Amino acid sequence: MRKKPIPVLIIDDHAIVREGLKRILADTDDIVVAGEGENGLEAIRLAREGNGKVMLLDITMPDRNGIDVLKQIHREVPQLAVLILTMHREDQYAVRSMKAGAVGYLNKQSASTELVKAIREVSAGRKYISTELAQILAAHITEDTQRAPHETLSDREFQTLLLIASGKSVTDIAAELALSVKTVSEYRSRILSKMGMKNNSELMHYAITHKLGE
Repeated sequence: MRKKPIPVLIIDDHAIVREGLKRILADTDDIVVAGEGENGLEAIRLAREGNGKVMLLDITMPDRNGIDVLKQIHREVPQLAVLILTMHREDQYAVRSMKAGAVGYLNKQSASTELVKAIREVSAGRKYISTELAQILAAHITEDTQRAPHETLSDREFQTLLLIASGKSVTDIAAELALSVKTVSEYRSRILSKMGMKNNSELMHYAITHKLGE
């Protein structure tokens, strides 16, 4: 008896990316696109509807950060396998994503060759670990005491760091994250303390040197 195809949900704010992913999946007979969305709210709605078994979720979206969306979906619909598919390098968000509930992390540059395999893996209840991610996870286990300063930040602090590094003011960041200016200022103070820095200029220089946000 033929198995039912794996229903996949695609969440990405770029229509051209969603179309490209659908073309890749169209060449398979065991995977079907069951829905698509362009922002965090649509991702949560589709997850709740329960029509998908695997979700491809981007991190950078216009309304909410993908890690925050991932945490909510994992809390509300834990049976949905969420595979992060993003342009961000593995060393920036992969470990954070896995800790937040993702079952795998894939760079969009590898989608054409690895996407189908990754979907099949996670739909079977396994995690998808690329070679790059495996090396990073191993480093976190063996070198936890030697982590880079930005790796000691919480998800929200890291998100705030990237926004500061992009040149945004505390007021702009507060509006983008739907937080109070006081809360963002507290995050900034914690970031400076944890990273041993004095001002935004040092944070921006650090982000550029470590190629954060690329």
